Amino acid sequence: MLGFSAGQQALVGSCWGIASVVGIFFSNHFADRYFAAERFLAVSHVIGGLCMLGAAYSTAFMPFFAFYLAYSLVYVPTLSVTNTIAFANLKEGKDFGTVRAGGTVGWVMASWPFVFILGAHSGPEEVRSIFIVSGVISLVLAAFSLTLPHTPPKKGGDDVDALAWRRALGLLKKPFVAVLFFVTFIDSVVHNGYFVMADAFLTNRVGIAGNLSMVVLSLGQIAEVLTMLVLGTVLGKLGWRKTMIVGILGHAARFLAFSFLSDSVASIVAVQLLHGICYAFFFATVYIFVDEAFPKDVRSSAQGLFNLLILGVGNMVASSFFPNLVAKLTGVDGVVDYRTLFLVPAGLATLGALVLAFAFHPPTAAPAGALEDA
Repeated sequence: MLGFSAGQQALVGSCWGIASVVGIFFSNHFADRYFAAERFLAVSHVIGGLCMLGAAYSTAFMPFFAFYLAYSLVYVPTLSVTNTIAFANLKEGKDFGTVRAGGTVGWVMASWPFVFILGAHSGPEEVRSIFIVSGVISLVLAAFSLTLPHTPPKKGGDDVDALAWRRALGLLKKPFVAVLFFVTFIDSVVHNGYFVMADAFLTNRVGIAGNLSMVVLSLGQIAEVLTMLVLGTVLGKLGWRKTMIVGILGHAARFLAFSFLSDSVASIVAVQLLHGICYAFFFATVYIFVDEAFPKDVRSSAQGLFNLLILGVGNMVASSFFPNLVAKLTGVDGVVDYRTLFLVPAGLATLGALVLAFAFHPPTAAPAGALEDA
């Protein structure tokens, strides 16, 4: 609506990745050492809400980009801080899945009205209203954050904080931690690649209406809610490694369906339900594993380290790699070779599953115990 060039749109699209790389360190440093976590959330959402309102009324690129980047920088750290609050107040780490399901419900509640509103009205004022609603909700969330359980900052200053990061990085010397870190990078690229490519695939190849593609994608989030609710039980029965392998193979199965079943709308819609398995059985399990397996005084830094892959590096790599791959697989007639395209992430996911199967040997088979200090 604002007429940004392709390069300017790319810069706006990179805000999340930039914030994920920069903000994760910021959040762990200040939230862990200087702020009660719930107050950090409140301040972040106040700033974020004001930035969204500023972006809503921006009419030029630089003001819009500045507001949106600032919003991203203060919002992304809240994802890590909410994990800190959850794990600090839950009796058992395996209960995290139930709490995390609430975030998925929120995603679905936001996406469905958004799609139908824009399907009927897509003028500048309707688009602006999305930013306004987001800003207002952010301000409301700031007030709600103050009602969360008090989670005080850890004692210690800069030296302690730096030591926590060094010790978290030092744990990468342990083979099973290094293997998990590597596989998390692979899976984060595949996971973010899905969001980079899925919408265009659904509309251009499968033939789903543009205003309904988000509804179809949201089916995966609905499945994620249900999967989160059974995650604790699955972890107890399958253990760390098998649960994560199932999660990664969910990506492989979904992309293989994209490659070979693209003429069947029903099959493509149904396969979106695998998203719940992809997210809960791998990423949520990684968060729980870090909380169980790392020493208490470096857990938050370790969560941030893995979030750096999941939300930052993986996002940036996927946002660069897959669009370039799409360009290479686009013929002179403008038709994309989606079959070949989706075999790439399917192969990467299969590689990650094989690495886990043969090289990942955690100290405990299922949620219990803690990793001794490095």
